[in-house]
Amino acid sequence: MSSNKKQQTWKEKLHTIIYEADTPAGKLFDVVLLFFIIASIILVMLESVNSIDTKYHDLLNIGEWIVTILFTVEYILRLITVNKPLKYAFSFYGIIDLLSTIPKYLSLIFVGTHALVALRGLRLLRVFRILKLGRYLGASNTLVNAIKASRVKISVFLFAVVIISIILGTIMYMIEGEENGFTNIPKSVYWCIVTLTTVGYGDIAPQTPLGQFIASIVMVLGYGIIAVPTGIVTSELAKSSDKKIDTNTQACPNCTAESHKDNAEFCYDCGHNLH
Repeated sequence: MSSNKKQQTWKEKLHTIIYEADTPAGKLFDVVLLFFIIASIILVMLESVNSIDTKYHDLLNIGEWIVTILFTVEYILRLITVNKPLKYAFSFYGIIDLLSTIPKYLSLIFVGTHALVALRGLRLLRVFRILKLGRYLGASNTLVNAIKASRVKISVFLFAVVIISIILGTIMYMIEGEENGFTNIPKSVYWCIVTLTTVGYGDIAPQTPLGQFIASIVMVLGYGIIAVPTGIVTSELAKSSDKKIDTNTQACPNCTAESHKDNAEFCYDCGHNLH
């Protein structure tokens, strides 16, 4: 009984260090982890340079294996410190951790998979926890809600833009013709969309004075079109009055749910005691 209690205490302490960033130990763990993530990405980048890889291949490979083994140990510890390891394994961060760990092992079996180790760059998403930016994700939810509320207006607007592009593209096809690169209507519509969005690849350009005049109108029209969706979403954001809720990095030891309210006693997802 005493041994079991001691084991639970060990798991709880390890869980706090690995999953949370509000404690000094948890913050240090995440900072060290980010250091190894960045180091591993640099190793992959250097290995892609033939001159460097030829000279330091063995050293780079050893470094990659060290980082991979560390990530493997970290992944296993994350699984054993939660009550529901499968839930973590199939969670967003769990899948990222797995995808960023297995490529090096796969490179032993399949040729050409080593480049996939760059996937571990996705682990940099943990910077949100270290910098305590998680509480500001509420602002992104507000933006998403504003976009959803504006979807009908934006859809109608985009439909109007497509119609304008088809009309102007057809006109440019009739004015410029095949000799100036406007070989068909779809290609002319493509030119209109590229010009209207102010991208301007330059692979097709009007040569006639009338065509250049219409192109000028399309360019000016493009600036106005870009501003419309922004105005629609901004209007919805102004209407939004979501209440700000302060959260922390505390993770539930049972279901690994994060971003609990400050001073919360129980998990909002599974009801498990957080302390």
